[in-house]
Amino acid sequence: KLESEAEDVCATKQAFKEILFKAAKTSLGSKIVSKDHDKFAQMAVDAVTSVLDEERKDVDFELIKLEGRVGGSLNDSKLIHGVILDKEFSHPQMPKQVTPAEGKEDVKLAILTCPFEPPKPKTKHKLDISTVEEYQKLQTYEHDKFKEMIDYIKKSGADVVICQWGFDDEANHLLLQNELPAVRWVGGQELELIAIATHGRIVPRFQDLSSEKLGKCSKIYEVEFGTTKDRMLVIEECSDAKTVTCFIRGSNKMIVDEAKRALHDALCVVRNLVKDSRVVYGGGAAEVTMSIAVSEEADKQRGIDQYAFRAFAQALDTIPMTLAENSGLDPIETLTTLKS
Repeated sequence: KLESEAEDVCATKQAFKEILFKAAKTSLGSKIVSKDHDKFAQMAVDAVTSVLDEERKDVDFELIKLEGRVGGSLNDSKLIHGVILDKEFSHPQMPKQVTPAEGKEDVKLAILTCPFEPPKPKTKHKLDISTVEEYQKLQTYEHDKFKEMIDYIKKSGADVVICQWGFDDEANHLLLQNELPAVRWVGGQELELIAIATHGRIVPRFQDLSSEKLGKCSKIYEVEFGTTKDRMLVIEECSDAKTVTCFIRGSNKMIVDEAKRALHDALCVVRNLVKDSRVVYGGGAAEVTMSIAVSEEADKQRGIDQYAFRAFAQALDTIPMTLAENSGLDPIETLTTLKS
């Protein structure tokens, strides 16, 4: 019965977005973000529609990252089409913003899971250095290894290096000399998100680097917060990126956490409407519809079964009756009028 009563709200794409916006707004009405609920509702709709899989009518929440930072007001929150990293470039003299070089369309990223260090024997080892020459030889060997790694990166055409592991000061200095901004200690989950967003491949060895495996985006820049010089990196505007980051600001930690939860609820509401765009009317309408259908079915039953059916119909009537009572109406009269 409910199937036939339900109304599909997905008439046109534009109208559907408006309905998603209204649904998200309703879910945020009672939350802490209610004074900015237009903004947050729009963020939820844009986030879901950006990562939506239209064929399967499904939304993978792994692709929507909620990132919060204390400072500023809720109104400073925004949706970023890309990834935010809680990191900064590894050397203070590296540029704060990387944009495409002249004649190029985008910034190329090398996403590495190999450390910037010379190869070491895996077993326990002891290295005896007795003369200055031997020490210099070792130093030259390390330096050459670093040079070789940086040459691999240069050859592939990368503009920025994103590394899962750290690198020591020598490697860092060489990267700076070669004008390769780098980010170190990026977590595995974040690496995956960057790879999805920039359509790049995660490369496990320097030898495997090639121009096809590089990620692409339109710019990378550092954002600074308040007086504490807290910095974050934003990788933004990747072509048809399937990952978004909701960046939430708030005056204290409690508000940021609460805003995250509220936005998550709104995202779920929008996701559910995307999965199934049919709605039934509220205010007890759906319950009355079901109650009438169950009572009609009760009349067709024989024997003791019909009592169970009637009791179920009466139970469904409780909701509209309570609603009527809370609204200051006469419950029985309202219910009979509704049913007729």
